Amino acid sequence: MKLSKRLKQIEQLVAPGYTHIWDCCCDHGLLGAALLARKVARQIHFVDIVSELIAELENRLQQFYPDSAAHWKTHCLDVARLPLEQHEGKQLIIIAGVGGDLIKQFVEAIDRQHSHLNVDFLLCPVHHQFALRQQLIELNFSLKDEILIEENQRFYEVILVSSQTAGNAPVSPVGSKIWQSVSAEQSLVVEKYLDKTLSHYRRIQQGNTTDVTHIVAAYQNVASTLC
Repeated sequence: MKLSKRLKQIEQLVAPGYTHIWDCCCDHGLLGAALLARKVARQIHFVDIVSELIAELENRLQQFYPDSAAHWKTHCLDVARLPLEQHEGKQLIIIAGVGGDLIKQFVEAIDRQHSHLNVDFLLCPVHHQFALRQQLIELNFSLKDEILIEENQRFYEVILVSSQTAGNAPVSPVGSKIWQSVSAEQSLVVEKYLDKTLSHYRRIQQGNTTDVTHIVAAYQNVASTLC
């Protein structure tokens, strides 16, 4: 099956050099299958907590990738319990299609259990991006790359980070590279996303239930630099 625009751009952010890649909350396994076809890592791990999905995916992988069986493995388990210590080499964990709050829980649990490992995370939350970025900063993660995607009138931040800091940029609470554009089309995406994000936090601010003054100020600063 053809990858959606969002999954395709996530897939393109995965560079060669990883020994193990964990495609978490993998649903139908389209992203992991694309990485498997690219032979981008020694082994692709498909992870989902829903047993029916994993059983269906296992059958599909055996049907379409029988010659690559040594290079893929399915896991029916909680993402917070990935057995990273059982595998050597550089590892990438991809978590997409779920909320930022849940991704925060996964990342915190994985980092707590495997803080001694050099692990990269490729994250694409469907919401709560600011809260997720704040946690990445608190964990002292570093930024390797990030992009902004619009698909079906929804916006997605894709954030590639490392648990190591050497040689990489710091993570920004509101993003840095996502506001850069090299085309008129992407400039429009940036403009619409910034407007939507600011409107969201201004509504929260007007409700007087949560103090988001610092968040509004941070995005307003982005807006001033883009003017």
